Amino acid sequence: MTKMLISCGEVSGDIYAGALTSELVKLDSRVQVFGLGGDQMAAAGARLIGHYRGLSVTGLSEALAVLPRSLVMYRRLVDTMKKNRPDVLVTVDFPDFNFRLAAAARRLGIPVVYYVSPQVWAWRRGRLRTLKQLVDRMLVIFPFEEEVYRNAGIPVEFVGHPLVDLAESRTARTTLLLELGLAPRAPTVTLLPGSRPNEVRRLLPILFEAARITATRVPEVQFILARAPNLEDSLFSSLMGRREPWCPAVIEARTDDALSAADVVATASGTATVQAAIHGRPMVIVYRVSPLTYAIGRRFVQVDNYGMVNLIAGGPIVPELIQERCTASAVAEEIVGYLTDHDRMNQTKASLQIVRERLGGSGASHRAAQAVLKVASGSR
Repeated sequence: MTKMLISCGEVSGDIYAGALTSELVKLDSRVQVFGLGGDQMAAAGARLIGHYRGLSVTGLSEALAVLPRSLVMYRRLVDTMKKNRPDVLVTVDFPDFNFRLAAAARRLGIPVVYYVSPQVWAWRRGRLRTLKQLVDRMLVIFPFEEEVYRNAGIPVEFVGHPLVDLAESRTARTTLLLELGLAPRAPTVTLLPGSRPNEVRRLLPILFEAARITATRVPEVQFILARAPNLEDSLFSSLMGRREPWCPAVIEARTDDALSAADVVATASGTATVQAAIHGRPMVIVYRVSPLTYAIGRRFVQVDNYGMVNLIAGGPIVPELIQERCTASAVAEEIVGYLTDHDRMNQTKASLQIVRERLGGSGASHRAAQAVLKVASGSR
């Protein structure tokens, strides 16, 4: 029997961990998967030692608020590794937590596979030295990452992006818009304020005001708000009680449906930008963190673009509105630009198709599962 502990700490990681768990079970019906994750991982057959809810934030100062809960979860997982020794630890992104967990596994002699790389190529490149000491195998999902790790002397394999298989809508555009009480032929903008509470608090008011401004300039425009799972209602209640005609229709845990129905997307920087690219949807990327986090973090940033789509493309194919540039009027200007300039819309779609091709073919989760099982078999 093969035992695996998987650790992921946010919505995107749970999606990847869930797909990985599903493929592991297909390849080895006797595999036991347990660890830190969410609903997707549990639905695929893993036994949760803890749920990531309440652990996921962005920013340095924001992380302090969840530190006590993180420490409790860390100790629980280390205790699990001691009592029910896994054949491999699989860490999925979430570096600040998973680096410590990988170090504990290393002290216990448990091999470590790191699936979905922390963004060492963007900032804090010194973490490569730490990863070289901690991991037995890096499984990366972006093609440019493979060279970064190989040059650092870290065993690495590009498996492709799991969202190539997973980012599929289950509801046709017309069907979804009618379900939401919207017009099938009207220009539609999907708003994605992020999956972490602190993201939503900062971005949702900006996106709402951007929607109001856009509605004054584009006749009949309508909006969908794609709400990530496991977020408190209180994050949305102050705005969702409004009844203006432009107010978004809300759907939860159906991001791909919301993207498929959109003409344009305004999205928090992160995994959703890749989902939007796979659906071929022109987007404006928005992001804000606390002033302290931004002031500290910008000193370590080593890339010109923040959005994953632009990094994959090798240049700015979609606009990024970060920190002080992230204002409602600026977001509205970009949305209106897409909706009123068809040449720009078509050019962006063509560039997004190139991004989609660079993400690799289907079967990423299957390839990742094969690599994990290979490392696990070598530990026995």
